[in-house]
Amino acid sequence: MGKSSKKYPDYSGGSVSVNGRTVATSSRQGNSVNTNYNMSDYEKNMFSALEKGMSDSVSNLFQFTDPQRQAWNQQLDALKNQGISNIESIYTPMETNLKNDIASRFGNLDNSVFMDKLNNITNKKANAIANLSNNLALAQNDLYTNELNNRMNTISFLNNLNSALNANILNYTNAAAANSNAGNSYNNSAYNASVASANLNPFNKLASNMMNTDSMFATAKMAMMFM
Repeated sequence: MGKSSKKYPDYSGGSVSVNGRTVATSSRQGNSVNTNYNMSDYEKNMFSALEKGMSDSVSNLFQFTDPQRQAWNQQLDALKNQGISNIESIYTPMETNLKNDIASRFGNLDNSVFMDKLNNITNKKANAIANLSNNLALAQNDLYTNELNNRMNTISFLNNLNSALNANILNYTNAAAANSNAGNSYNNSAYNASVASANLNPFNKLASNMMNTDSMFATAKMAMMFM
């Protein structure tokens, strides 16, 4: 059998280029295979901004500044003042009309009819004020909840951008690794085919047989010399 002297093929690296710029490479360093993504300056800035933005957003998720609280109080005060104005605009005319009506009919306000109707108006007004107070409490809770939701939506948005960037990087590095694998697969196939062809070559077999025959003659000749 003939022996092949061909050297085993070198490792084939892989790369991916976009618009003339190499964005991902795959290579072997010693016993390790490394795949690398080459970020552009724009991507580096965006990656750093996303990491900082997510870190700051999570750290400050439940922290509210004094200006933020003051803004909420101003909104609540505006709602309260508007609510009181609406209540007064409804019940003050009712009280005035009641007084005028009773005075015109009875001449004074010291009677049971006036007091009953006045108490009814007073109770409705008290209920309206109580409802306003409850609504203000709900509004305050809504302001807090909405702010938390906005902050969490911001974190989710930043995280989605970060995931998209990482997915893009992974796609390019996988492509570079796939190119490397394709190159190595081709080299191995070519090497194996070359070795197989060399082993099956009839001239190699003939040369090997001739070498073996010559060796046998030389051995026989040496033996005859010592007889």
